[in-house]
Amino acid sequence: MLKKYFGKGFSYFMLILCGLIMVVPFIWMVSTSLKSQTTVNKGSVGFIPIEFVNYYIHDGKKEHCEIVAKEENLTVINIYDKDGKTFRESYVKVPSEEIKSSKRIKFHWDNYVEAFTKVPFGRYFLNTLIVSFSVLIGVLITSSLAAYAFARMRFKGRDFIFYLFISMMMVPQPIYLIPSYFLLTKLDWINTYQALIVPWIANIFSIFLLRQQFKTIPQDLFDAAVIDGCSQFGILWRVVLPISKPILATTAIFSLIGSWNSFMWPLVMTSSDNLRVLQVGLSYFAQEASSSTSLLMAASTFSIAPLLILFLFAQRQIISSFVTSGLKG
Repeated sequence: MLKKYFGKGFSYFMLILCGLIMVVPFIWMVSTSLKSQTTVNKGSVGFIPIEFVNYYIHDGKKEHCEIVAKEENLTVINIYDKDGKTFRESYVKVPSEEIKSSKRIKFHWDNYVEAFTKVPFGRYFLNTLIVSFSVLIGVLITSSLAAYAFARMRFKGRDFIFYLFISMMMVPQPIYLIPSYFLLTKLDWINTYQALIVPWIANIFSIFLLRQQFKTIPQDLFDAAVIDGCSQFGILWRVVLPISKPILATTAIFSLIGSWNSFMWPLVMTSSDNLRVLQVGLSYFAQEASSSTSLLMAASTFSIAPLLILFLFAQRQIISSFVTSGLKG
């Protein structure tokens, strides 16, 4: 009995530990997004946005300042203006005993407003929504048709073609990126929505996932549908798809996540600001404004927020689909 409880306790401990390891980077990202850039530049790596504030106290007045250097009994400071961001006086030498420091917790929610307005994130959100949902519709249509054919229809070379499809999952994207660019250039699709949508409306993993589900449906249902006069498309539409809603929901979620997080493909296939998607827009803070770590973290946070909300609402369907498709364990 003791061994059983110890084993269960150890399992829970490892699960909690792994969960914490996975969630810590996300918490750090949110925490950093709420810090001032000055605090980040000073090397603050904690999770709580604590600021060390210096005050210059003279003639009973308390003024917010920043220490520049210390020289024996004197300290060189910059005195902030009333807005707390610009300096009213710079490089002022004052006695060191008139400088006092204190700690405070301050959340810089304005980082989110500044990050959203610094680059046209509204346009990037719109482009991402257009691309993601267009790809989603295409993936659901093509994957359902292909999966049904591979699972229920008999034709010569069916398994060979299916395994050929599966083998393409092993090819990394950089291998076919350049040939795809030349192909899209021939089609004059560079810098268009077609380049972002059409190549991704067929997804091999979605086909595999749906095929696994379709194979588990009892043959009796298909026989009954044929007796009732259903065509192959009628069976797919009236019988197969209605009882495969959890796996379809999971396919939709994976497709949305893939499109939402796509970076390399839209970066190569588009160069216009009007066609940039979210992940490419985030690169602005990583390249053109690399010192704005807090803004980059703020932009990253509100960029992935829709995906987190989606996952929280659909996590049951995802787990259910993995169980029914035989991918569990």
